[in-house]
Amino acid sequence: IMVQLVGSLRKELADSLYTCKVLVVGAGGIGCELLKNLVLTGFKNIEVIDLDTIDVSNLNRQFLFQKKHVGKSKAQVAKESVLQFCPSANITAYHDSIMNPDYNVEFFRKFMLVMNALDNRAARNHVNRMCLAADVPLIESGTAGYLGQVTVIKKGLTECYECQPKPAQKTFPGCTIRNTPSEPIHCIVWAKYLFNQLFGEEDADQEVSPDTADPEAAWNPEEATARASASEKDGDVKRVSTKEWARSTGYDPIKLFNKLFKDDIMYLLTMDKLWKKRKAPTPLDWTQLENKGENEGKGNESPASGLKDQQVLGVWGCCQLFKHSVETLRSELREKGDNAELVWDKDDPAAMDFVTSAANLRMHIFSMNMKSRFDVKSMAGNIIPAIATTNAVIAGLIVLEGLKILSGELESCRTVSFSFSSYCAGLTEIIQLTRNTYCLQCCKEKQNEVV
Repeated sequence: IMVQLVGSLRKELADSLYTCKVLVVGAGGIGCELLKNLVLTGFKNIEVIDLDTIDVSNLNRQFLFQKKHVGKSKAQVAKESVLQFCPSANITAYHDSIMNPDYNVEFFRKFMLVMNALDNRAARNHVNRMCLAADVPLIESGTAGYLGQVTVIKKGLTECYECQPKPAQKTFPGCTIRNTPSEPIHCIVWAKYLFNQLFGEEDADQEVSPDTADPEAAWNPEEATARASASEKDGDVKRVSTKEWARSTGYDPIKLFNKLFKDDIMYLLTMDKLWKKRKAPTPLDWTQLENKGENEGKGNESPASGLKDQQVLGVWGCCQLFKHSVETLRSELREKGDNAELVWDKDDPAAMDFVTSAANLRMHIFSMNMKSRFDVKSMAGNIIPAIATTNAVIAGLIVLEGLKILSGELESCRTVSFSFSSYCAGLTEIIQLTRNTYCLQCCKEKQNEVV
């Protein structure tokens, strides 16, 4: 199809493809398809930048990568693979962040077109502002499952990426996270907070210890003190900074387990009014679970079937995973030295194991069905499943809008939305580009008023 498209281009446009310089920001799902489309259409001078390295999970849809490339730079491998389609293309790859100060306005001014294939808002905002400052047309794109969109951004002619407010990421009340989780996502958010409290940068707004912030949480202080200190005989320190407490125990996984899943839960049970209309949580005890696990072999594990990440571990399996992940993260901290901090990353196996096990144990305590590692990763990383077909369609639309720009037909560019389902696929909305005169980023008149 792309070869037929090249053959149908008028000579002036076909010639301009050889001389124009294009920047592709992102070499992931959309980026792989886009780079292939560009060289097959006739673009010869392309620069691509991406900060990421290739992960096994990318291989099902990012077709420029193979198993042998895992761990390597996406931008560099994408360049090498695309050159097999067109060896004469001049492609420069940067394994770097587009937000690096080196990629300033002067850097952007050397391009006739910039094409975004990004997956995060911060980088999109940055590229949007750089293109406005450099007065270079930007083609913005994105996909979410079976939905996709492409739009052209040109200073003084169209809206920019920041003209329309974007929906804020869903958040949950702190008292729900700490005291009364009712959905698996509450437990997953709690586990991510816990990771930061123990191993990363502490944040007072992400406290995981139970409190009485909930107006329903009336409780007897004397009784609460007695129950909360039930295991102080074992050397546990109560009601202090989570990180300080963990360090005082040497990050002992068993003591940490009993504090989080027994003592803190017992403390919650003293808040009588919380449980009048809710099912009360059930504390866990490591020794009891260990004895049960030994007596029953592997404990209450479900039969292994399917991919490992899609299996749901039993309670004892989560206990063992929790212990192993804490020991691994503890070792990583020690290797980094005093006052070191770890950053949670969904692609870090130990960090993901910790969140999976901690979240599932909390789900079990609050009578929820536990989740597989795959499901926890999807929710913890705010991952929307990527669909190769959607990426391919959007990449094709990006090139078509790019050809309009190079033909001098900016007025014919459109914002195009795409949807795909089991019974139909098509362009659901084609909107003529307009300008928002109230945007502080792209409207010079409004900027002058502010200044």
